[in-house]
Parts: sequence; C-alpha cells; structure tokens
Amino acid sequence: MIKKRLQASLDRCFNRGVVEGLWSAESGGAYAVEEPKQVAHGDFSTNMAMIVAGREKKNPREIAGILVGMMAEETALVDKVEIAGPGFVNFFIKPEVWHSVLPEVCTQDEKFGLSDVGSGRKVLVEFVSANPTGPLSIGHGRQAVLGDAIARLLSATGHQVTREYYYNDAGRQMRVLGESTRARYLELLDLEHQFPEDGYQGEYIREIAAELKKSQGDSLKDVAEVTPFKEAAEKSIFADIEATLQRLGIEFDNYYNEHSLYDAGLIDDVVATLRDKGLVYDQDDAVWFKTTEFGQEKDRVIIKSTGEPTYRLPDIAYHREKFKRGFDWMVDIFGSDHIATVPDVMAGVQALGYDPAKVTVVLHQFVTLMREGKQVKMSTRKATFITIDELVDEVGVDVVRFFFLMRKADSQLEFDLNLATQQSQENPVYYMQYGHARLASINRKAIEKGVDRGVLADIPLHRLVEPEELHLLKALAAWPELVESAALGLEPHRVVFFMQDLAAQFHSYYNKHRVISDDLELSQARLWLAEGIRVILRNGLNLIGVDAPESM
Repeated sequence: MIKKRLQASLDRCFNRGVVEGLWSAESGGAYAVEEPKQVAHGDFSTNMAMIVAGREKKNPREIAGILVGMMAEETALVDKVEIAGPGFVNFFIKPEVWHSVLPEVCTQDEKFGLSDVGSGRKVLVEFVSANPTGPLSIGHGRQAVLGDAIARLLSATGHQVTREYYYNDAGRQMRVLGESTRARYLELLDLEHQFPEDGYQGEYIREIAAELKKSQGDSLKDVAEVTPFKEAAEKSIFADIEATLQRLGIEFDNYYNEHSLYDAGLIDDVVATLRDKGLVYDQDDAVWFKTTEFGQEKDRVIIKSTGEPTYRLPDIAYHREKFKRGFDWMVDIFGSDHIATVPDVMAGVQALGYDPAKVTVVLHQFVTLMREGKQVKMSTRKATFITIDELVDEVGVDVVRFFFLMRKADSQLEFDLNLATQQSQENPVYYMQYGHARLASINRKAIEKGVDRGVLADIPLHRLVEPEELHLLKALAAWPELVESAALGLEPHRVVFFMQDLAAQFHSYYNKHRVISDDLELSQARLWLAEGIRVILRNGLNLIGVDAPESM
C-alpha cells in the first residue's frame, strides 16, 4: 500500500535521473525501501543514494540531496524528507495518508490482505506424510499446522494450492505393525505369542487387536501371514489420523501412496533412466547413485544388497511424478531428520532432467513438551507417548495451532503446557483472542450508550492524531505486504509475530485513550479505528486457522 506508493515515487525519481544523465540505469531495482528501527528516523528509509553512488563512483550524500529535491514534488504522499548518516534518505509520510488506509481496510473487510501475486501458479504442498503405524505425534502435529498455514497463505495470495499427504503402507515398519497386532490378538485369546523385539507397544495396538477379536473371533489364530493384521491396523490407524487432522481443521486434497510407485513400475523406471544416463553403477551387490556428479561428497546407495530400495529412491520417483503432474512449485515440509536426504533427492530430480529450483523444502525442528519446567518424555513405540489428540484435549485446538506457529520452522519449539492452559495475558493465544473480543465489544458498548459510529465516508479521520493512533494505522497499512511476503517466504510465523505486535499496540492504546467519550467526532473516528484493527486481527487469526471470538 503506502510502501508500494513510495517505492513507485522513488522509481520515478530514479528513472528521471537516468533520463537527465545524473546516473546510469545500472542500479535500477537494486535499492530498497525499509522501515527504520527508530521512530525518529521517519516512516520509511531508502539506501538508493548509496547504491547509486557506489556504482557511479560518486558522493552518496550528494546523490541523496538530488533525490530529496526530486521527492519534494511528491507532495501528496510525503510530509518531510531528510538525509541521514552516510546517505540514507528518510521519509515522513503525511498523517492524512495514513488516515486513508482505514476506509480501505473496513471496506474490503475479510478481503483486505488478499492478493493475486501468485497469478494462479499451481503449487503442491506436501506435509504430514506419516506412515500409518500409530497416532500422530506432536512432531507430526507441528508439521500439520505448519503445512496447513503455508497452504492457507499461498491460497490467500492467488496460488492454486493442492494439499497432499504422502505415505507408505508397505515395508518393514508396516510388517512390524502387523506382527505387533497379531501378538496382541493372540494375547487376548490367551494363546502363546511372541511380541516383536522392536514392536509397537502403544495401547492403540491392544485396541485394534480387541476389535479384531470382536469381529473375527478366534478365526485368525492360526494365520501365519501378517497381512490381515497389518491391514486391520492400517485401516484403524489411518482413520484415527484423518480424524485428528479434521479436528485440527486440516483437510487434504489428495493422499498419495508410496506403494503405488512400485505397483506402476515407476521405481524400476527411475533406476533404468539413471542407468541409461550413466549415473548409477553396481558395487558390493548394491546399486549406487552418482550423487558426486551433483556436488555431493560421496555417492549414495539407492538399492541395498538385499534388493530393498533405500528411502531416497521412492522419494526421487515421487518427485518426478510431481513434475509430471504439472505443478509450477512444489513445497515439501519435513522434520529436520530429513536434512541429510534432501540434497540426494534434489540431485535425483536434476539427474532426471527437472529443475530442482521448483522444489522448496521447509525443515522444521522438533517439539519439546514442558510441564512445571520439566520435559515430558515421549516415545512413539512405548506406551508413554503423547498424541496430538491428547494435547488438543488438554489445551484446545486454537492453542495447539497458535503455539505451533509461534516460532520459525527451523527453531526448536518448547510447548509450555502450563502457559498454554492459562487464561491470562501471559498466554499469547488468550491475549490475542481477548484483543479481538475486546475490539468487538467496543462497538456493542457504543450502541448501548447511543453513540452511532456513523458512515465511514463522513467520519473526520483527521482527528486521529495521537502517535499511538498513527502507529496503529501504519500497522494496518503494512498487513497486505506482510501476508504477501510471509506467503512467498513460506513463513507463517511472521503472521503470528505481526498480530502479537498489533494486539500489544492496541491494548496499550486502549489503556491510555478512551475510545468512547463526550466528543462525538473523536469517538466515531476511534470506533472506526477499532473496527479496522479488529478486521486485521480476525483476518490474521483466520489465516492461521484460529478462532476469532466476539466475546470472552
């Protein structure tokens, strides 16, 4: 909004300088417009003079002086321009320009902040992708919320988004799951059984076995094949996974089974293609991929001496299918334990003739649950692990989603259960939702007191002159750019950071200034300011899938 208008003004000045021979066109697009860290340095600042001077071998303050002279003609936008330091140019925007933001916010309402910067690009967001061996862990929960928030951001900015869940129902893990279920089934029948050494010991296995006993009786007691036990466990667990995801407000457009890659011969085809290109070789009874041809320190095994593919191979085949399906951008969301395999998969993509730059991998760190300052221990195979459902039962969906987005994806996340259950300003979710509820109540109170908010077009917004009011308007103006940059950067935490700051600004303002007073014009202006803030908080909460309550 305002920043883009200022950028356009600077571009006009730059182009004018080129036409007048003051500098060359070489620096075009290289300079930036940023918000200064200190309020005294204005609303925006640019390094254009230093960039131009550096390339033209001129004095940056001299260039800055020329720019200040040119910007003096931008009277509709800029109130004052100053040169600072080695050649920064600081801009002070006119108050009425900030006032003009409010009608746009309130008129566009839920559409404010949406854009078409994505231009309909087809984006595949792959996330969760947990094999159906047990309930979703809190690590999967963080990935689920992160992926959903990224998909929401991309949709809000004009991308055509497909959410996909990739999983495998074959392999060793699933075989162990079937063996674990069979052992519990035989145990319930009071028959001799041997539980796998590395079997799944969660209570959910006993529940699945109990259902098998209920539906099949003892008819499976002599079945040596693990398949019926595996299939029963898979069906039950996947139903639970889907229910958990729906509880979190997450739905997928497609489920892609890794096993289908084998059934369709796509795994063998990838190996054959790479072999034809001279990029695989046989050694020590294994098949190796020449990843050293793509900058890796050593080659990687893609088929073990046992004949079993390593996880790199189906991942390469799966990514080839993503490209074949016509996606312009593929976003993979993985746990940080995938960090070593990502370069190998990207090497495979490149080796097959596709552009790895079209794939963006977001790696998230793990979650540590804390209670009373101590870590809550978990294990996905022992009977002591904590599921996402249990976490939601304790703190609620809104808290789970918000807390999972409170840190950058690549930052460790400590989930404080004590803080999460507090209904106080210390709890950031409560603080945010209370802010929205308070804003919603302001208009109700105005109606009760007989204060008509009036028609926005007729409201004297010039009465909003307090520094806190101008800072709030400035924050509202920054929202569209924030959404756009958070979407393109795949960084939903930035939405949370922005809203926390906006809520803090509002609470501080509310505690200092009366919104409804005997001054009708000022009351009306402040009521509309409150409405604008409410719109942004609601839009932001909706964007991350958190409820925006009207009352608390």
